[in-house]
Amino acid sequence: MEDYKLPCNNELCYLSLGTGFIGRNLVHYLVTNGLASKVRVADKVPPQMAWFNRIHKESFSSPIVEFKHSNLINPVSVDSAFTDPDGEFDYVINLAAETKYGQTDPVYREGIVRLSMNCATEAAKRKVQLYLEVSSGQMHSTDKKPIKEDTKCEPWTQMAMHKLEVERELKNLNLNYIVVRPAIVYGIGDRGGLAPRLIIGAIYKYIKEKMKMLWTKDLKMNTVHVDDLCRALWHLCLNGHRGQIYNVVDKGDTTQGLVSELVSDIFNIQFDFVGSVFSNLAKVKMSTVVEDINDKHVTPWAEACQRDGIENTPLNPFIDQELLYNKHLYMNGSKLEETGFTYDKPKLCIEFLREVLEDYLRIGLFPHR
Repeated sequence: MEDYKLPCNNELCYLSLGTGFIGRNLVHYLVTNGLASKVRVADKVPPQMAWFNRIHKESFSSPIVEFKHSNLINPVSVDSAFTDPDGEFDYVINLAAETKYGQTDPVYREGIVRLSMNCATEAAKRKVQLYLEVSSGQMHSTDKKPIKEDTKCEPWTQMAMHKLEVERELKNLNLNYIVVRPAIVYGIGDRGGLAPRLIIGAIYKYIKEKMKMLWTKDLKMNTVHVDDLCRALWHLCLNGHRGQIYNVVDKGDTTQGLVSELVSDIFNIQFDFVGSVFSNLAKVKMSTVVEDINDKHVTPWAEACQRDGIENTPLNPFIDQELLYNKHLYMNGSKLEETGFTYDKPKLCIEFLREVLEDYLRIGLFPHR
């Protein structure tokens, strides 16, 4: 399908905050589709240290892309990131935030709330056309019906709790903004979405055991491909309504059962679920269960990496306790679709997971099977 176009779209300037998984794919999307005259990327992690693959390196080497080293927790650094001799940026997209699970409240308060509000406050001061805050889809857990944007929020991870605080504080600024709540984001460059499932699949292939998981196959794990998320961000810049929240979730209604089936097919392993009864018993001593799970995974992963000469990789099999509870990610994306957006990758397929794996194999960050 053809993407949405504006006349003179090459005159638009973007400030993308973050070189992470989504940020690098957004830059690639803007560059390869000729959607901007300038793209500045601000982050404390430079591209040379961000584990880029070839296509992301090429996109960041485009003459329209400028990287600015910035610690966005520091207001002075934020001011510098926004300052450009050619004028103000049309769109600012905040993809920079603490993304590791299991951190302390002060770490999230600084790395999510303070960072995001520094950037939003600066955007308001400069009266940018639109500020996009990429939040979290972990705002409510139910398997009864997919949640909409106006469902009462009961965030079930510490990260989502702090993202919700940002959403609420944005209302106090004189700022044209849109909040985006993505489902589990996967695709090339993914580390924390579905990539951990691939890592664990590789581990069970290595140790020649059946892969067993808590809860059941029906646990909702709704997804969105990073390419569609990037398209959605650009689409909302042009078609979104200010002050609104939009869920971004594909049409596949992904479950833990589907993800496990695809991973087992890729690695030719067997899988099973321990069920609700045992999982509820495990929940009583979850910290011990999680420690045992991670201990079981860490050693064979290290051995497999050493076997293939991988001395350093950003990938690891560690699973945080927050992600092992019976929490459903079940989202309704109709509001975004009502703006005219459609998905190029409407459901999770084995080919998309293989792309993630093959990309990491090519750049030497994932052990060969």
